[in-house]
Amino acid sequence: MLKITGYSDRVSARPGEKIKFMVNCELDSYRADIVKLICGDSSPNGPKYKEKLIRTPVNKRYKGRAQRIHAGSYAIVKSNPSLERIKNFTVQAKVWPTTPERGQQVILGKWSPRNQSGFALVVAEDGSLGLMLGSGRGKTETVSLGKAMLSRHWYMVAASWDAAKREVRLYQEPLHNYFGVKHGGSVVKKVKIAKVASNKSPFTMAALFSSKSGDRTICSSFYNGKIDSPRVCDRVLSPAEIESLKGNAIPSALASSVLAAWDFSRDITSIKISDISSRQMDGEIVNLPARGMTGANWTGVEMSWRHAAEEYGAIHFHDDDLYDAGWEVDFELTVPKGLKSGIYAARLRAGDAEEYIPFAVRPERGKEARIAFILPTIHYMAYANEHLAFNGPIAEILTGQVSVLHDTHMFLNKHREYGASLYDTHSDGSGVCYSSRLRPILNMRPKYQTQWSCFGEKDTNLREFNLDLYFIDWMERFGFDYDVVTDEDIHYEGISALEPHNVIITGSHPEYYSKQMRDAVFDFTHQGGRLMYLGGNGFYWRVALHQEIPGVIEVRRCEAAIKTWGADTGEYYHSFTGEHGGLWRHQGETEPQRLAGVGFTSEGFDISSYYRQTNDARNPRVAFMFKGISNDELIGDFGFHGGGAAGNELDRADLALGTPPNALVVATSENHTDLYMVVNEEILVNFPGGTSGPNNPLVRADMVFFETPNGGAVFSTGSIAYGASLPWNDYNNNVAKLTTNVLRRFANPKPF
Repeated sequence: MLKITGYSDRVSARPGEKIKFMVNCELDSYRADIVKLICGDSSPNGPKYKEKLIRTPVNKRYKGRAQRIHAGSYAIVKSNPSLERIKNFTVQAKVWPTTPERGQQVILGKWSPRNQSGFALVVAEDGSLGLMLGSGRGKTETVSLGKAMLSRHWYMVAASWDAAKREVRLYQEPLHNYFGVKHGGSVVKKVKIAKVASNKSPFTMAALFSSKSGDRTICSSFYNGKIDSPRVCDRVLSPAEIESLKGNAIPSALASSVLAAWDFSRDITSIKISDISSRQMDGEIVNLPARGMTGANWTGVEMSWRHAAEEYGAIHFHDDDLYDAGWEVDFELTVPKGLKSGIYAARLRAGDAEEYIPFAVRPERGKEARIAFILPTIHYMAYANEHLAFNGPIAEILTGQVSVLHDTHMFLNKHREYGASLYDTHSDGSGVCYSSRLRPILNMRPKYQTQWSCFGEKDTNLREFNLDLYFIDWMERFGFDYDVVTDEDIHYEGISALEPHNVIITGSHPEYYSKQMRDAVFDFTHQGGRLMYLGGNGFYWRVALHQEIPGVIEVRRCEAAIKTWGADTGEYYHSFTGEHGGLWRHQGETEPQRLAGVGFTSEGFDISSYYRQTNDARNPRVAFMFKGISNDELIGDFGFHGGGAAGNELDRADLALGTPPNALVVATSENHTDLYMVVNEEILVNFPGGTSGPNNPLVRADMVFFETPNGGAVFSTGSIAYGASLPWNDYNNNVAKLTTNVLRRFANPKPF
C-alpha cells in the first residue's frame, strides 16, 4: 500500500509564481526534489523512463506527517443567537433519501458533541423519520416514527419539540402514495429528557457537526439524498402551518416564528445557500453536493433550472462527496526564473515509497516557443482515481483483458475518501458529476500503469498521463523547442493563451472540453494557427468549471453517448453555469468534426490496428507529410499500445457531422476486432452483428488534413493509441517520421 501521497494547489505556473504542495506521509520523513518529466514509461519493454533533476531551494528532506481526508458533503450555517436561545421548535424539509436503510443519517440540526446538546432531524436507524435530542449532560434520546421511508421517493418531513410537555411530534408525509404501502404517518411521543440544551455549534444539514480542526469543520452521520426547503421555527407548528411552509415563500402569519428558511433554488451556480427569512442566516455547502437538481415540486414542464429555478430547489448530498482534501501546506516552490517550459513534478521519496505531484511550467511572457503542447489536466480530473477495475462488472468483458491490480488500485479501493472519477457512482448509486484536482490524483503519475493486461511482449499498459508524455519524449528526441499550456489555462485565458504560438498539439485523449476551451481552439485555427490533434475521442463531453472556486469540473451524462451512468431526466444542465451538458456533437455547430475534422466513432480495448494510405495521400497538398514514406507502407502496424497506432478509441471523418469539405482523408484504419463497437450515438436500431469492428464501416480511425482561414491548418489522427507508436524502435518508424514532418511544417510560419 502507498505510504506517501500528495497534491498541489495549482497545476500550472510561470517562473516567479508559487505552487503549494500538501503531503501525507506515514513515515518519519521524506525527500522532495523537483524533476522535469520527459518519458513516464518505466515498463521493461517500453522506452526508457526519463526525468531530469532540477535544483531548487525546496529540494531537501521534510518531516513526515499524516494528513486525513474528510469526505462527505453538507451545508453549514454559523451559529446564531436566535438558534442558541431556542426552547420550543419545529424543523421541517422535503427529503428524497437514497439509502434510508443504512442507519442514522442527519437531515438537519444543531448539535454539540462536547456535551451532547442540541437537536437533529434524522433518518433514524429503522429508516423512518426521527428526532435526536440532547440534554447537555451527556443524555441523548432519539424518537422515530417507525415506518421506513422508501428510497428515491419524496417526503414532507417535520418534527416539533414542546419543552413544557416533553413531547415530540413527527410527521412523515409521502408526496406519492401507493396502494397497500404504508410509508408515512404522524406520531406524538413523550420523552424522558427534561430539556434540550442550547449550544454555539454551527447549524448543519446532511451531516452532524463533530469538531473543528484548524479551519476545517469535521462532520459525521452523513445523509445520502436530496433535501429541499429546510425550515426552522421557534415554536410548535400545527400540521396546517407546516403545510403552508412547504413553498418557496414564507406566509406573513408565520414570518415572526420562522427563524430560518433556506431556498436552494437560489444561487445554484454558487456554494452559497440563501436564507429567505428576515434573519438572513445564509450559509454554504461543503464538498460540493450536487445542485441544479429537480426538487419535490418538479413538474417536468421545463428541463432547465434556468427557466424554472423554483422547481430546482433540491441539493443532492452524498457521504462520499469530496472537493478539497484540505491538507496543510508542507512546502512551497517559487518557480525559478529562466526555467524552461515543460512538465515537471515534485518527486517525493520515503524509504521504498515514491510519489510524484505533476505540474506544468508555462513560458515567461514574451519568450514563448512556436510550439505548444496542451496538457489535458481537465481530462485527468475526469478520470481522477477511477475505480473501474473494482466497480465495473463488465470491464473485463468490454476490454477482452484480465484486470491486473497494482498497489495504486488496491489503495484507492480501500481509501474511498480520496474521491471518485466522473466514471464512478456514489455510494448511493447516483452518478459522480463533479471532480476536483485539490486532492491526490494517483493515476496522474509517471510510471503509473492501468489495470489491464496487454497483448504482445512489447506492449505497455499505459494510458492518459503517460501516453501524453510520449509526445514530450518525441519532441525532446527531435530537438523541438516547445512550451506546455494546460487546458485549464485556456479555459480562463481563452485564445490569448494560444496566440503566441504557431502550432498547438493535443494529448492522446482530450475528451473533456468547456465552451471557452473549444471556442479558443477553433478561433486559433481560424486566425492562422495550426492544430495537431494526435489522439482519439477528443472534444467529446462538454464540461463546466465552477465560477467561484478553482480546480473542479462538472459533467452531465445525458442523451445518447458512451457513458457509465446517466443523468436523471431534468438534470441535464450544468449547475456551475446553466449550460446544457452532454456531448458537443449534440450542441449545434460545435461537432468535433467541425473543429478537428474527425469525431468519436468506435471504441475497443484489445488489439490496436494500423492505417492504410488512401488516394488522398498522393495529393500535392500533403506531400510534406509523406516525405520519406513510400506509397504502399502501412502506417503504424506496430506500437506500445495494443500493437498498432490505430486503437483504443477511434475518430472518423464525416461531412454530415461537420468535417470540412476541403479535408483530405490521407489514411484510414482497418481490420479491427469484434470488441470494437460503434458508439451509442450512431445506433438507431440495434441488430445482431451490426455494430462490431469487422461488420461496420464506421469502425475506423481516419487521418485527416485540411487548411483553415488565414493560412492555418489541422492535422488529426483519430486514435488514442497513436502516440504509443511514436517511440517504437527508438523513434525510427513511419509514425514518428510522418508526425515529425507535420510538426516541422506546422511550426513554419509560412501560410498554407
